[in-house]
Amino acid sequence: MAIWAPAALLLPLDNPCGSDEQVCNFTYDLTHEEGLSTWSSILIGKPLAVISLIVLGAIFRWVLHRLIDRLAGRAEKGVLPDKVDFTATDRRGQRAKTMAGVAKSIVTGLIVVVVITMILSELGVNIAPIIASAGIIGLALSFGAQSLVRDFVSGTFIFLEDQYGVGDVVDLGEASGTVEAVTLRMTRLRDINGIVWYVPNGEIMRVGNQSQNWSRAVIDVGVGYGEDLVRVQEVLREIAHGLWEDEDYRDVVIEEPEVTGVENLAADAVTVRVMVKTAPLQQWTVARALRQRIKARFDYEGIEIPFAQRVVWHRDEREHTTGSGDAEESSERPRSGGSTTSEG
Repeated sequence: MAIWAPAALLLPLDNPCGSDEQVCNFTYDLTHEEGLSTWSSILIGKPLAVISLIVLGAIFRWVLHRLIDRLAGRAEKGVLPDKVDFTATDRRGQRAKTMAGVAKSIVTGLIVVVVITMILSELGVNIAPIIASAGIIGLALSFGAQSLVRDFVSGTFIFLEDQYGVGDVVDLGEASGTVEAVTLRMTRLRDINGIVWYVPNGEIMRVGNQSQNWSRAVIDVGVGYGEDLVRVQEVLREIAHGLWEDEDYRDVVIEEPEVTGVENLAADAVTVRVMVKTAPLQQWTVARALRQRIKARFDYEGIEIPFAQRVVWHRDEREHTTGSGDAEESSERPRSGGSTTSEG
């Protein structure tokens, strides 16, 4: 009696390809050659898988960057209309760009690490020890690099609390200037002399931001004690109001300037203060323009701006010889260019 068996059970099971090696299985199904199937997997399958992972990572990075840009654009627009919240419009833009740059850097780093790990796994490398070693190394670094961890933690709170961003003028204690770059580890500043400062975020104990939302120009004007202070303040209000109505400063001066009155009684002058609320980073421009207008108007009105006066005394020592001995006689008279100086 004949025994029937499926034909598949009678064929040798010598397929060298794994279940997840599509190129090898496809080649073996066509040729039934073990060597050719193995080499096709090495020469075509592995490179194709690596290239696919790289392309997939690049696409995923592009999509996430576009999403971050879109979120940053919405954050830059804000909730309130510009007419109501116009003083914070530029600030929102700076913060959105800073946060977008940091988020893109983090996303790129994570994608690169994941893609490299997947490529190593595709090439047959056992990634379990690598992952375990990375965990141990990270734990060791957390203890050995406490300053680095402190920099990253401080940088995170700088972003979350919006202490400053790219383009702000800040005072960080040891260094002050315009912020050119902010990362989770350090802040890069350029001061007024063009010097670039790299400040670790963990070393920042305090932050003075001179350009957040709005700024203020404070001008102290000294006048003589003989001037009518009521008239002086009235002239200053007219000068400040003229600056407020000037079309060139319409978008720079936020509120009408304020003359606060007598600020100080100095030894040689009475100080009157003028304050102007300006757009961010415009306080120095407004202060220079206002000082120039005050000088020209005071000259026209005849209001005295006192300055230090100097009287110089020159002493001549003459020797007169007499028959009994030498006698010295000195005389003093005011001259210019002497060696003794008296200020008053």
